[in-house]
Amino acid sequence: MAFCITSKLVRIAPPKIAINPRKTPNSRLCNLHPTATMSWSCKKCTFLNPPSQKPTCQICLSPSSPPAPAASPSSSTPKWSCKACTFLNSYKNADCEICGTRASLSTMSSFEDLRDTSDSGGGGGGGGGGGDSSVGSVFYPLQRCKRKRGDQGAGVGEDRVEAGRIGGAEDGNERVDAKEDGKSSAAPSSWKILSYNVWFREDLEMHKRIKAIGELVQMHSPHVICFQVPSCECIPIKLMPLLACSFYLTNDCFNLQEVTPDIYEIFQLSSWWKLYHCSLSRDAANLRPYFCMLLSKLPVRSFICKPFGNSVMGRELCVVEVEVEGKKPLVIATSHLESPCPGPPKWDQMYSKERVVQAKEAMDHLSKYPNVILGGDMNWDDKLDGRFPLRDEWVDAWEELRPSENGWTYDTKSNPMLSANRTLQKRLDRFLCSLHDFKITGIDMIGREAIPGLTYCKEKKVRKELTNLVLPVLPSDHFGLLLTIGSK
Repeated sequence: MAFCITSKLVRIAPPKIAINPRKTPNSRLCNLHPTATMSWSCKKCTFLNPPSQKPTCQICLSPSSPPAPAASPSSSTPKWSCKACTFLNSYKNADCEICGTRASLSTMSSFEDLRDTSDSGGGGGGGGGGGDSSVGSVFYPLQRCKRKRGDQGAGVGEDRVEAGRIGGAEDGNERVDAKEDGKSSAAPSSWKILSYNVWFREDLEMHKRIKAIGELVQMHSPHVICFQVPSCECIPIKLMPLLACSFYLTNDCFNLQEVTPDIYEIFQLSSWWKLYHCSLSRDAANLRPYFCMLLSKLPVRSFICKPFGNSVMGRELCVVEVEVEGKKPLVIATSHLESPCPGPPKWDQMYSKERVVQAKEAMDHLSKYPNVILGGDMNWDDKLDGRFPLRDEWVDAWEELRPSENGWTYDTKSNPMLSANRTLQKRLDRFLCSLHDFKITGIDMIGREAIPGLTYCKEKKVRKELTNLVLPVLPSDHFGLLLTIGSK
């Protein structure tokens, strides 16, 4: 019996393989071609073929090429496979060369070190879509950017800075080289501090506006950045109706979505982000609807966040102590003081008393430092709040250097994006300084130009009739302030 069964198996097995190999998957193990045991990419159509008995592509029927005897230098170049068309792209390309599909953030973040070292030489020769790492190429909406990496701005003060987490990657203890063209070997003689209120309106081209702010950061290359990111979620529910009638926020600005973590994430995807220490981790940002944020290229001794005890809007004082080469420590702070929210029935919810108390509290905390700068959106109204309560030896940088100019950082006439709102012109944003070992050498207003080719529609009632206006879009409803200090 046993002999007969074996004989039958020997006679029957070959016909099964010859007649219909698909019905006997186990027979594929007895193949003689390498495509039967490993996946392979078709050189003609790029389809990633699964292991198969047939040495031909399942899509275009092209024959597979024999395996290479040894890995050449070019074949060892890291690549990523496009999820749409399976083409193997160079790690330098963020977009697929065949179909233009964007690589995932996790994929590109794994190649971050390689792109930094290979792109520093300004390469990227022929071919379309070479690995551009400029700010514009990593912001949403994700599009090809054909600008070369080039010079990312002068004045990078430190050789090495700690990288923040990028695009959802793990918290990096990774360190990146911040030298540019060898210029950072010499100690800088001046330092720049940027303060910018980032408008929370998510429905008004938020990604493109944040991209524009990122490009301003790359252009001016500040050593320290003070971001104030207002969100309606920082306002108590009982004050929400009042915010819609705010004296500088009209109904169309009212937005209840939690946008602050989104703004943080967009900034975090930028190429310049790696050069800065950040006062807030991504996890902490995701837990908070509102915060101020400090970024520093300079070595950081400490970050401190001090909430104001009288704030009903979650306002706080954020402080960073940095080291400047050859000088004593420098302290830089930012805050977004209580916002006016007038509304019916009394229209008196201006929060002036709370704002004044917060300003004095900030002065009390910061005056102990010999070199300190406070910059941010103070929401200060000199007519309502009086003079800012500066201590001895403190100066207002704008009044000190530009006493004949109004310095309005919120201006519905100068900012065409706000031209449909009722007239409001205030110097809400300020830099206040007390410096023993440094001097203020410049202060400028930035972000005053409209983003090219970008507009939005807004309804405005004119003589009881609604009119649709097409208005330009600027980076924010506020202008930014750029302060420059130098050695005494």
